[in-house]
Amino acid sequence: MGYILPDRVRVVFIASFPAGAWQTNCYLVGPAPGGECVVVDPGVTAIDTLRRIVRDQGLVPAGVLLTHGHIDHMFSAAAVAEEYGIGCWIHPADRPSLTDPYSIPAARELVARTFGEAPDFTDREPSPLHEVADGDRIELAGLEFEALHAPGHTPGSTMYRLAYPDDDRYDALVLTGDVVFAGSVGRTDLPSGDPTVMAETLRHVVLGLADRTVLLPGHGGQTLVSRERATNPYLQL
Repeated sequence: MGYILPDRVRVVFIASFPAGAWQTNCYLVGPAPGGECVVVDPGVTAIDTLRRIVRDQGLVPAGVLLTHGHIDHMFSAAAVAEEYGIGCWIHPADRPSLTDPYSIPAARELVARTFGEAPDFTDREPSPLHEVADGDRIELAGLEFEALHAPGHTPGSTMYRLAYPDDDRYDALVLTGDVVFAGSVGRTDLPSGDPTVMAETLRHVVLGLADRTVLLPGHGGQTLVSRERATNPYLQL
């Protein structure tokens, strides 16, 4: 499994790689190569590739941000937090999934259909664990992330906005988790999804972002708000 360093994203250093059967994007974000970084959504099988990037690039993990509580986004969170002695941030509505991702009805069956079996899960929270709320500003690795509560895919789904200074092309980066993708949006037919709530999130949170915002989704490639506003069929509200 390889990883990519997107050449279109500058100012901050970003490494990303798809992990597990769902090819969930795990991101490492920091001010520059060779310094502190923030790990976003370390999911199933993510930890080995993460270790390699940290070693190869001389990075020092400073914290873990979780966009939501689905197992493909947070499976390795406790292991990463323990290995590097760092804290983890998640919205309280999705916190129960950190200790029992199969507590949601039908979740174990869904995971088993994808992986062939439901993988064993370490039933403990990352420590220290911090709860985030809409509008919180989280300072890590010399960067400031703004939490944007964006429920619908899950009750606690949260996007993280990062200012994008000194570049006339872009205003901000937003790590979207499974809220919005290039050409699509997060499913609401999964356990804990709510299509009515998602519609409000898309209308007021996603479409409220500036056009020159780079979106870094939980699956697939990066995109721009202006592109999604014009072409994403789920955003033609």
